[in-house]
Amino acid sequence: MAVQPFKIEIPDDVLDDLKSRLEGTRWPDELPGTDWDYGSNLDYVKELVEYWRTKFDWRAQEKLINSFAHFKTEVDGLDIHYIHEKGKGPNPIPLVVTHGWPGSFFEMHKIIPLLSDPASHGGDPADAFDVVAPSMPGYGFSGHPKERGMDVLAVGDLWAKLMSENLGYQRFGAQGGDWGASVTAKLGLSHAEKVIGIHSTSVARPTPYMGPGSQELSEAEKDFLQQRRDWQAAEGGYAHIQGTKPQTLSYGLNDSPAGLAAWIVEKYRTWSDCGGDVEKRFTKDELLTTITIYWVTQTIGSSTKIYYETLRKPWNMAKGERIEVPCAIAAFPAEISVPSRELAERSYNVQQWTVMPAGGHFAALEEPDRLVEDIRSFFRPLR
Repeated sequence: MAVQPFKIEIPDDVLDDLKSRLEGTRWPDELPGTDWDYGSNLDYVKELVEYWRTKFDWRAQEKLINSFAHFKTEVDGLDIHYIHEKGKGPNPIPLVVTHGWPGSFFEMHKIIPLLSDPASHGGDPADAFDVVAPSMPGYGFSGHPKERGMDVLAVGDLWAKLMSENLGYQRFGAQGGDWGASVTAKLGLSHAEKVIGIHSTSVARPTPYMGPGSQELSEAEKDFLQQRRDWQAAEGGYAHIQGTKPQTLSYGLNDSPAGLAAWIVEKYRTWSDCGGDVEKRFTKDELLTTITIYWVTQTIGSSTKIYYETLRKPWNMAKGERIEVPCAIAAFPAEISVPSRELAERSYNVQQWTVMPAGGHFAALEEPDRLVEDIRSFFRPLR
């Protein structure tokens, strides 16, 4: 399929409309002294929206984004947007890096230069990668699915075609977090003949076989599964509504930039290793670049539909089924669920397991150097 260079150029009238909507925000009330207990804190969201309205420079962020090589190509009838940075080294490994929600391709902007051009950042050029960082269907500048069924497994199959048929890579590696970890796992399971190895920051999917004849769960595995249940009860409301009524949610979030900012920033605060201060890990510009991408592309509704599709197709491994390609897991301490190695090894051929000293769900933004070094060390013997 044809590959076309792509440049991000948001029309002025879209940005003018955004500013007008920010100026006209109708604010809700808030119980005194509740901080973030009920969700996004009113004072902080007002501060963020005022910065967005008066100081945030989209054109500067657009210039940063466009400093990477962007392309579009058609895969199974869908326009797929991606960054493609060729590696500067003797034998770069092709590597597809997949974001999740509420992230985007922008989440990878710190790690792409480190992976593609290690020598320019104090590394060894022998560790270079050809980095492909796509926008998942319904995210960013990729097309929106027009039919039901675009779950993480379907995205994994799309990426196999993107890498091998559209980009011509016969063998490649894969890396991801959040939904991107599930996409990466699908590549490892169903396209093992093409995949050199997979690197992930999450092992929430697939669910390993735990039926008759399986090994009894250890205490560590039981603790992990209980922690997942506790987290879903305390923090999983967003996933339930996105997994059941995403269309209803989209009317408000697609119409109100303040509402969109509140919906997204709360996740960056709760899921990161920030100790309750979101700006210890992310600048306002980083947060607002992600939020603005969702706004100008009108993808908050389409992005949440992956929850609806995926939650209707539980991914359970059959007896004896396992992802056999080499796998590495980077376990960040503030991740939504810190992976259990014992449970992971039921589904994955774990060759490298790294317990990170800091970082959370958004590892590529929070701890880019640690994440990149872990990716390099894993793929080094696979070259």
